[in-house]
Amino acid sequence: MVSPELLRRYPFFSCLSHDQLVTLAMAGEEISVDAEHYFFHEGETLRNLFFVIEGEIDIGVRLTVKGAENGVREQILGHFIEEIVHVSSITPGNIFAWSALIPPNISTASAKSAVPSRVVVFDCEELTRAFQEDCPFGYLMLQKVAGAVRQRLRDMRVQSLAFITL
Repeated sequence: MVSPELLRRYPFFSCLSHDQLVTLAMAGEEISVDAEHYFFHEGETLRNLFFVIEGEIDIGVRLTVKGAENGVREQILGHFIEEIVHVSSITPGNIFAWSALIPPNISTASAKSAVPSRVVVFDCEELTRAFQEDCPFGYLMLQKVAGAVRQRLRDMRVQSLAFITL
């Protein structure tokens, strides 16, 4: 469990009542990780939502290496030469691994710490039960998650446009 007061400090949780913050806090645990720690890889099943308290988390996606020899055999077998490309950074006050709340709960990217970081790990089974018992709470949280996804997509679009124009 984390302190509800820790969560209350961040605008992401500003719309929640004290009871809702307590419910969130009970589903969360604060952890510290070293730089280069992988939280998950693209394609894995996610069970946790993460909230950054301190540090920075890099989000990356697998892309086929440009110019790599991916012949017919590799294409048929799906054995492409790939690399993880950094597409965004998650800073304090923001979430990542939102796919843990959205079935089928499969990660659409990888996440690793860029620097030593502190995050709150929320158990999404507990959160889903709480959201089912208190639908307005679930609605508020999913609105906040959707807002974070919208912002992340907008940021990635801008980054993509910058990359294309280079």
